[in-house]
Amino acid sequence: MKRILIVRLGALGDIVHAIPVAAALRSAYPSAQIDWLVSSKHREVLEYVEGLDRCIVFDDRDGATGGRSFWQTMRELRASRYDVTLDLQGLLKSAVIARLSGSAQVIGFNARYARESLARFFYTVVHDPGGAGIYAPSETRHVVDINLGMLRELGINTTARTFPFRVTQSPIADDCAARAEGPYALLNPGAAWPNKRWPPDRLAALAVSLRRRHQMMSVVLWGPGERALAAHVVSRAEGAALMTPDTNIGDVLALARGAAVMVSGDTGPTHIAAALGTPIVGIYGPTRPERNGPWQRDDETVSRAAQCQCHHSRQCRVARMCLLDIETDEVIAAVDRRLAAERLHRG
Repeated sequence: MKRILIVRLGALGDIVHAIPVAAALRSAYPSAQIDWLVSSKHREVLEYVEGLDRCIVFDDRDGATGGRSFWQTMRELRASRYDVTLDLQGLLKSAVIARLSGSAQVIGFNARYARESLARFFYTVVHDPGGAGIYAPSETRHVVDINLGMLRELGINTTARTFPFRVTQSPIADDCAARAEGPYALLNPGAAWPNKRWPPDRLAALAVSLRRRHQMMSVVLWGPGERALAAHVVSRAEGAALMTPDTNIGDVLALARGAAVMVSGDTGPTHIAAALGTPIVGIYGPTRPERNGPWQRDDETVSRAAQCQCHHSRQCRVARMCLLDIETDEVIAAVDRRLAAERLHRG
């Protein structure tokens, strides 16, 4: 196995959940060329992952720039003559690209686990993870483990959740830590799906409680289109929170590495923090923490996934979204437990 291609175009959290596959391939084939095809919108995170030889950037339908067109991508992939391509995206688009790459072997998920069932017809090897399916309520395996399971088709059996992130110096993270004047909590009010966002007023109340109970300032993180959300949290936090400036992925990595705890919904920054081992309190509704949540033994999740009627939907379809049933006191109690566990763990 000399040349390997991973296809995972996006989104940020899904790319993070696929990184252990690249780490396992590097361990199994130390001298192989391992490339990753990624959308231009999400290319940045892979710049901080060690063990990849190339990131091939594809201009996707999101309108982002800085990558190759479809036909330029196809020419580059076919010139590389890959021995195997793994499609971890499971979309019809990603499956077509994987097959047209000219790879000798194309591996992807079966109809129950591919995001679009027709994708399976473009694979030379269809991987069956077992179980009821990617969105089935009975599927309790974490998506990282489901991804790693595809490597069994190559004779690689591993459960190692390895994330070879390279954390670099960040003046923004350094400045936030200095302004916090001690341990800080990292709060993230945003999410790509509106029904993953816990109300900002409650995050502000959490920040007030953290300062009162733990003498801890909160640093409020935000991404594209989320500045107003973060500003709302800070404005209601009675001086207990400060807002980051515009950040890049390197800043997010450094902020997460330095945080005493992170409180957030099911979002890319949460998964970055989990990959770094940052203590997490996750807030879940339309997705299940068993599948998408943090995995450290002491991490906490506050979930209404069992009551949610809109699983894996971007917009809530009922009059009151399930996250509104999570009150601030419940999250405060989870943060207290997580901080206590971390203190016990560190002795």
